[in-house]
Amino acid sequence: MDCRARIFELARAKGIIRARDVEECGCSRNFLYEMHRTGSLRRISSGLYTFPEAPVTEYSELTEVAKRVPHGVVCLISALSFHELTTQIPHEIWIAVPKGSRRPKIAYPPLNLTYVSGQAYSFGVREHVMGGVPVRVYSPAKTVADCFKFRSKVGMDVVLEALREVWRFRKATVDELMKAAEVNRVSRVMLPYLEAIV
Repeated sequence: MDCRARIFELARAKGIIRARDVEECGCSRNFLYEMHRTGSLRRISSGLYTFPEAPVTEYSELTEVAKRVPHGVVCLISALSFHELTTQIPHEIWIAVPKGSRRPKIAYPPLNLTYVSGQAYSFGVREHVMGGVPVRVYSPAKTVADCFKFRSKVGMDVVLEALREVWRFRKATVDELMKAAEVNRVSRVMLPYLEAIV
């Protein structure tokens, strides 16, 4: 199989590809640039390519960020929006990265980074495949607990709306919410609000 065919297979399997992906399958990145120049592939942002007919969806920016920051986890406002637990429209992608990570060099889409460590980073991560790209997003319960933890960052109105919506739509149980709150060390803060809703 020649390189163009291999690159097509790769794009079909992964949805979005990078020059590094092309080199890992034994092809020069020059094939990628040539395929873009001839219209066989579409450049969606610096270093990311897909098929010209690939649909632009509400999750396109999440997939771009997931491809470029594979250790990142969609969190806070972006995760609330993904789980349909807020009326807020995120104007940037909110992601959690391990404490000590370097800031990703991404001009677009804009990022709002939260640095976390240990179980607060690893707990409640769920992987969703969007357009062939695995995107890591915190569960609804973890997202609500994160909002309590970072309430000064997101605003108490957003926190309370998220708690009401997660309970109203039954996207998390009391046990799941309390376990996430324990991981984030916000049980005492969250419990009175949870008791008022339940």
